[in-house]
Amino acid sequence: MILEKLPRFDEELEEIVGFIAEDSLDRALKFYDELISKIENIPQNPLIYRKQQNIEDENIRELIFKGYVVPFYVDTHDDKIVVLGIFNQNLWDMPLEARDNSVRR
Repeated sequence: MILEKLPRFDEELEEIVGFIAEDSLDRALKFYDELISKIENIPQNPLIYRKQQNIEDENIRELIFKGYVVPFYVDTHDDKIVVLGIFNQNLWDMPLEARDNSVRR
């Protein structure tokens, strides 16, 4: 499976890493490296991750990492994983296109 990250994910991750770096650059870099490593493992078995709790769609899943949630869409039609974003607990609003299953491109 192909792994694709939406620009929203990159922007949100940059903000989180920047916030951590204000306290410790080493911790920020470690957080980034470990998270990217976990995300890169998603395609191996994407359905082991929990379903997104607010949406009745088997293909919207979540990776939980150090208190952050990384929602992703399992696009079986195009054989890819689309990482939608990253947020801390309930602070994120899923894009409308993901809710409507139109993440496919």
